[in-house]
Amino acid sequence: MGAGDGLLRTQEVGSLSRAPFLKGDNPEERAVQARYWGLKLGVEGFDDLVRLIRNGASQAELLPWASLYGIRFHEAVGLDVVWDGEQGRVEMYEYPLRTVENFEFVGRVKVWDAETYNKAKVIGIPRLKHSAYLKEFLFAKSKARRELKVPVTGPYTIMDWSFDEFFAKRYAHLDDPLERRRRSRLDLLYALVENVMKPELRTLVEAGATRIQIDEPALTSKPDEVRDYVEAFNEMVKGLNVTWTLHICYSDYSLLLPHVTEMKIHELSIECANRDTADLGVDARSRRSYSVLRQFRDHGVQFKVAPGVIDVHTDFVEPPELVRDRLLYSAKMMDDPTKVIACSDCGFRTRRWEVAFEKERSLVKGADLARRALT
Repeated sequence: MGAGDGLLRTQEVGSLSRAPFLKGDNPEERAVQARYWGLKLGVEGFDDLVRLIRNGASQAELLPWASLYGIRFHEAVGLDVVWDGEQGRVEMYEYPLRTVENFEFVGRVKVWDAETYNKAKVIGIPRLKHSAYLKEFLFAKSKARRELKVPVTGPYTIMDWSFDEFFAKRYAHLDDPLERRRRSRLDLLYALVENVMKPELRTLVEAGATRIQIDEPALTSKPDEVRDYVEAFNEMVKGLNVTWTLHICYSDYSLLLPHVTEMKIHELSIECANRDTADLGVDARSRRSYSVLRQFRDHGVQFKVAPGVIDVHTDFVEPPELVRDRLLYSAKMMDDPTKVIACSDCGFRTRRWEVAFEKERSLVKGADLARRALT
């Protein structure tokens, strides 16, 4: 039983790995996976998918099914807020840039482990050609039985991960290289906000989106720009009546302060479990990576915090009791359990569905244990 909009709501953060029936060359093995997960997740009409796979359907024909399975995956474990696991996206950076003018892809670069992304250069004023997210949102909206939260790559990360071959030329006459950098990056950031993000977000809201998550993994990589981003973010979301989540994974979150207190967000989603111990307990030693929440409290933040209580970079399935203690300690640090949301550190793109399913079940069970302890 979920918490809805009440105490310790549970939600996903974004990605799942590709649906098992999209992987491999053996149609029969893929059909077996489609049937197994269809039964496990309660996917309606999965026998039609099995027939499609056995008849040699293309990946494009199977993607709507992958999206449906992703939605049912999150619903089956009992999350309150769900998405489709980003089944139709190639990667968080490249995917939205495919629909933006004046970006050219120049080659792949490594992020970590085997993860890479297709880096692009900016050659002119970026402008949105058409929505990258509308089609998948409308499909998810037609299928979901629980509330949806749409993950959207934010303008700062797009700016920071791109080569600028346009805006920097405006300031070539300046002697100070730091000032050239500051001005050109700010110009690119606001060009993305005005010409890409605003029309994209407005399209989603007009289509019925009520929760949108802005993903900004790059944000704290240059702390001197956090204040500029807060101002750009507030301009970006002005006039849009949506529950806004800002997601930043694997960072020193103290670098957000004090500027983040001025940000017009309702939720801040952060990573904590990856640096935590696996010991039970609600003491500072056991819950060492959650102390940053006290800093948010001391700065008087008005938004809720979603500290990751599940590590997405290991196959270790956290016991519900460990999830419970992480949430209870988070509530203690915030001095207000109503300001805590239960989620994972990040998306599950690097984990097998079998592992991700058990981890999310522990998330839901642990949140329920914590809820009982608090009421």
